[in-house]
Amino acid sequence: MPKVIVNDIEVDADPKDNCILAARKAGVEIPHYCWHEALSVVASCRMCLVEVGEKKPDGTVVMGPKLVPGCQTPIKDGTVIKTDTQKVKTSQALTLELLLLNHPLDCSICDQAGECYLQDYTYKFGKAQSRLDEPKIQREDKYHIGEQIALFTDRCVMCTRCVRFTREVSGTAELQVVARGSHEEIDVFPETPCNNKLAGNVVDLCPVGALCSKDFLYKKRVWWLKSADSVCTGCSTGCSIHIDQNEDKVYRLRPRTNPLAQGHFMCDEGRFGFKYISDERRLTKPRVSESIALSKKSNGSKAGGLGDLNFSDPWSDVLEVTRTKIKEAIKTDARGFVGVLSPFMTIEEAYLLASYLKQLDSRVRLVLGPVPMVGTDDMYPKGPKGEAPEAGKVKFTIRAEKCPNRLGVEAVLRHFEGQVISVAQVAAKADATSWYFVGGYQHGWVDESIDRGVGKPSLLIVQDLFPSPLSDRADIVLPSGSFAERDGTYVNHSGLAQTANAAVRSPADTRSDGRILMELTERKGLYNAMAIRKEIGGVIRSLAALGVGDLGENGVKLNASNREPVFS
Repeated sequence: MPKVIVNDIEVDADPKDNCILAARKAGVEIPHYCWHEALSVVASCRMCLVEVGEKKPDGTVVMGPKLVPGCQTPIKDGTVIKTDTQKVKTSQALTLELLLLNHPLDCSICDQAGECYLQDYTYKFGKAQSRLDEPKIQREDKYHIGEQIALFTDRCVMCTRCVRFTREVSGTAELQVVARGSHEEIDVFPETPCNNKLAGNVVDLCPVGALCSKDFLYKKRVWWLKSADSVCTGCSTGCSIHIDQNEDKVYRLRPRTNPLAQGHFMCDEGRFGFKYISDERRLTKPRVSESIALSKKSNGSKAGGLGDLNFSDPWSDVLEVTRTKIKEAIKTDARGFVGVLSPFMTIEEAYLLASYLKQLDSRVRLVLGPVPMVGTDDMYPKGPKGEAPEAGKVKFTIRAEKCPNRLGVEAVLRHFEGQVISVAQVAAKADATSWYFVGGYQHGWVDESIDRGVGKPSLLIVQDLFPSPLSDRADIVLPSGSFAERDGTYVNHSGLAQTANAAVRSPADTRSDGRILMELTERKGLYNAMAIRKEIGGVIRSLAALGVGDLGENGVKLNASNREPVFS
């Protein structure tokens, strides 16, 4: 690997690195606005100007006579980069002064305040005062730029990241630069707002407060937000994300760069599709049918109040009843007991339930819940007529499979059941006498065939987010957690296992699925996803890669060639 010297620090760099990336490996920040790893290089902002030279074989260093843009300058073995000379510092200060000439002092009301490159770089590299005495040029804000996007034109520094994104990544090319010189502005073509399915990414790309999300606008200051790393559950792409919340309310989702998953971006369906976690229709209290509650009361059990649950913490009694009814149903007809594992479950949750039911009786059937499919895979960048890109040129894909963990749950099912059977197959036979359903779907998932196939069993347990035809007549209802309330592991379409961390606490009397299943199965201690992940790695051969426990920021690829022995 080529050795590069950055401010007298020697580092090993990648031959494909530019000066910005090489300096980053030495712990040195080269400020930049227009450059982005996933976009073409234009070198227009001039913020990354540095001194570049070469170390000769005799040890002497020859520096170039002029400053060069670090984003556009490749490195090689012996490249010398200097970012701390007076010439570089003067250039950075002057560039910032130019960018700030017509920039309004909107920091007090700007959504970008607190995570703004203009603020940060001015503090680190700029001047404390401006020499401008003339009035600033004022431009009209553009709320028409897109359904989810507002453009505050005065704040724009013309980095053109947004324009390049719509041309190079989404391929829809709605944004453009109009006019010239100091009159330059970002705008859209007439009657063509920026409403493509990836449009929200231009807000993330904007280094200042020019492009803002209407959904987040003026909702919360970013320094009040607490962030948790998670995985988007909208489709099987499994985008790595940040969940930003305050006081257990999720305000926004942002893409988290992961070269093994989606890269740098995420779709708007995932970005804005989190509102259901605070939907008023969510199940918020565990419920036991009156028939079971009355039978327990007649037997002298302490669970007499389960029907209306008029006490502070119903969960211990509800789970005790659930455990008892499961054992009774399996003892009566083990083959007739069916556990339905949702593709929205984490691997840890699926393992807890599957292992528990199979330990009670190996004849219990485990099946896969409905796998939602919508249309076909939607690939980007689009062509001039909206056509999909050629093979090998795809930069982003919105998957038709609208669940995050089908492959992970299938791995658990293959281990314990020996094969993957769908709930539709079992429902069509109508030979099950007891059901344990796990849902977690964002939208309604119980279709007529499933509803009819389940019928009126002797025991129906539903663990879900929202009411459904099944929960309405269930014997026991366990209100579960959303993706933002879960710790665990998801496996995306390509076999990448990623960890998701809980960002908020479950509302009211709901609980995360991991905690429900941990207590239901009477395991000792608190639910700890990493500990269970290590256990899974030692038990399920196809998931052996999970045995390390900590999967890192980007996750680990599973070995698809491993043959999985059948549970006995």
